[in-house]
Amino acid sequence: MDTAAPPLATGDPQELVDRVQELQARLEASPDAATRDVAEELVSAVVHMYGAGLEAIIAALHAAGDAGGRIAGDLAGDPLVATLLLIHDLHPVPLADRVTQALDSVRPYMESHGGNVELISLEHGIARIHLRGSCSDCSASSVTLELAIKQALEEAAPDLEGLEVEGVAAQTAGGPGLPMATGLPEPPTGLELPVVLAGPAPAWVEVPAALGVPDGALTAIRVQGRDLIVASVDGTLLAYGNRCAGCGGTLEGGRLEDGALACPGCGRSFFLPRAGRALGDEALQLEPVPLLREAGHVRVAL
Repeated sequence: MDTAAPPLATGDPQELVDRVQELQARLEASPDAATRDVAEELVSAVVHMYGAGLEAIIAALHAAGDAGGRIAGDLAGDPLVATLLLIHDLHPVPLADRVTQALDSVRPYMESHGGNVELISLEHGIARIHLRGSCSDCSASSVTLELAIKQALEEAAPDLEGLEVEGVAAQTAGGPGLPMATGLPEPPTGLELPVVLAGPAPAWVEVPAALGVPDGALTAIRVQGRDLIVASVDGTLLAYGNRCAGCGGTLEGGRLEDGALACPGCGRSFFLPRAGRALGDEALQLEPVPLLREAGHVRVAL
């Protein structure tokens, strides 16, 4: 029986990473200790060889001055190249800058839901952040904010060794004792950024149609069986479930003015920059959907 592995895919960086991890798992499961030892030594030697080559390339780029530095930065913007550079501790953008950029990328979304995040310090690879905002009284908004922060940090700074979160408190959304974000000043938890979800973790899905929404406009889209609306308010894209919290009807065709969306069915208005709360009745709120916009791509978490 032919057990040879198929060649690695070359089109999708994530496929490459997944394939390498699959082969590593198969190697570790091999019952032949001698073969396993030789293979592991070979892998280590190849990794060090590529690392030495990458180090020489990055050194030459930096020696070329500002132009070389810009090329190194552009290369690091490729997910696969960034992974290789991180493996060998060669990423040209300092960890602190990448953490700051990640938090900046989600700040407009957080502000639209009444929240914010502050980087307090970054020492020994551990970031201390403070979550704050009026969104803390809504578990759905808290979950989406935490999910957006965690996703952004995992993508921009996978080499971050730890995260200490201030402004969190124990609540029961998805399980007893799990931490949720609040606006209260509390000592650092020393825990990984909490993501409290009742059920399986959501997946991020790209939605190219959202890129074409002009400022002040609204569009309805269907993503993996979910009906959503995406609105552009002052240049910020916001996503919600396409269902009125008052009458249950669809929001498509509703009037969007100064961030307030009027339901075409019952006429209730929901202020999108404040987590979709109903004007005059904050007990009613649209269903917020996490949305990230970066590098010409828009994704939602479902």
